[in-house]
Amino acid sequence: MTPDIRALYAAADATWPPAERIDAGPWMLRNGAGGGKRVSAATAESAWRADDLAAAEAAMRLLGQAPLFMIREGEADLDLALEARGYAMIDPVDIWWCPLAKLTDLPIPRVTAFALWEPLAVMRDIWQAGGIDDARIAVMERAAHPKTSIFGRIDDKPAGAAFCAIHAGIALVHAIEIASAHRRKGLAAWMIRRAAFWAAENGANSMAVLCKKANDAAIGLYTSLDMQVVGQYHYRIQPNSGDLE
Repeated sequence: MTPDIRALYAAADATWPPAERIDAGPWMLRNGAGGGKRVSAATAESAWRADDLAAAEAAMRLLGQAPLFMIREGEADLDLALEARGYAMIDPVDIWWCPLAKLTDLPIPRVTAFALWEPLAVMRDIWQAGGIDDARIAVMERAAHPKTSIFGRIDDKPAGAAFCAIHAGIALVHAIEIASAHRRKGLAAWMIRRAAFWAAENGANSMAVLCKKANDAAIGLYTSLDMQVVGQYHYRIQPNSGDLE
């Protein structure tokens, strides 16, 4: 059975955690410590009023962050209110999901993908080359166990790195990166399958990934694995507020 969408949001937040979460009235503020939008965005956790928006904006600026909100399903009123304040929509994301059984039906080819914690130095190099910097690796390091990294090899060479963690029975795979010389060889699919075997051994029953709607290559991968879109979210950010990847 597909998890409730709120359970998926909670699993995504728990397995890719901010440096700090701050309860501020109706908002959950996040100090991302440079780790990107997902760990820096504010979310509405209870009923809010129009003047609460200005308070949230001020609090995010005090954290040294651009005002940024995550808009989840059922939050159309917040979306419209931010649009009226001049916020631009950015990075719509789909949540892809499937039961682990769909990913553990094939054996992993020998010497292709390994689950290990902590990540090897060569994996950190692969992440860094793909733009997954120290601040994002710090996100992985502060995530709670059970968690693992996934190391991918192909053509007898180190070629891929990913991160996987579990919350409430849902395994989330994050930061999938394949070295440019080894893309389109099927390695990412085997790495996700390795993550699924690890997740099954550690008490999970399903797997999810987060994918920008514009990422055609990743969409093709998740479709090929028979995963399905079960939810979405996007961000609202003030124009000219600086780059926040």
